[in-house]
Amino acid sequence: MNYRHSFHAGNSADVVKHALLIALVRALQLKDSAMTLIDTHAGCGLYDLRGDQAQRTGEAVQGVMRAFADTNPLLEDFRTAVQAVNEGEEPALYPGSPRFLAQMLRPQDLLILNEKHPEDAYALRGAMRGTPAAVHERDAYELWLAMVPTRTPRGLVVVDPPYEQTDERARITKTLAAAHRKWSHGVTVIWYPLKDRSAHVHWKDKLRRLGIPKLLNVEHWLYDADQPGIYNGAGLFIVNPPYAFTQGLLPMLEALRAALAPEGHSGTLSAEWLS
Repeated sequence: MNYRHSFHAGNSADVVKHALLIALVRALQLKDSAMTLIDTHAGCGLYDLRGDQAQRTGEAVQGVMRAFADTNPLLEDFRTAVQAVNEGEEPALYPGSPRFLAQMLRPQDLLILNEKHPEDAYALRGAMRGTPAAVHERDAYELWLAMVPTRTPRGLVVVDPPYEQTDERARITKTLAAAHRKWSHGVTVIWYPLKDRSAHVHWKDKLRRLGIPKLLNVEHWLYDADQPGIYNGAGLFIVNPPYAFTQGLLPMLEALRAALAPEGHSGTLSAEWLS
């Protein structure tokens, strides 16, 4: 699957990913010690929802626009973060993970971003101007291993590739195993798109066999049954999620499911420990 951020900005997968990312970082920040936030596939950083690529798919209508129409207070942190990059009531711009992370930085925290595609890296530097983010233009998996363990006491790595390469999942699995050996207490978030349920069972089994003690899997299926040939949802693997995050996870998942379910479908958002 080719999942370039610019074509899918603000869709339901983004809403789930970023709402949970905000909650995760907030939970980690309950401790005062410094953190390093690392985004291995940072993309452009900021996306025009009225631009050609986003308009070509129109997915933001079923994503961020639904979240803004919803009134559940559990989604308020997400809505506030999106509103921070917009002037009007309805979002015209959508922040990528780098901008969400930059908004949550404390004085003691560090933000490291990486984007290998030269054009996207150029756009990313422009989008992050005025923030303390360090922007790299390297192979994502090489950077991931090079940056851990972090220099700060704690850290978070966000892995959010476009899945353009056929070996993407294999590279993630191999790099995660190596990173965990170096940095067993670190927090890692791996995002992935879903087209059909059966295709991901094999990958989950491979990750389960890594033997990582705390590996949480969250999956969001938009439809009650797989819709052939289209995007059906997305998932997250989260290594070492903090207790404060997992305690509040189920109410948040229910709020997201209710806000994003397409008409005629109830949708599902579930969480399970893989180890």
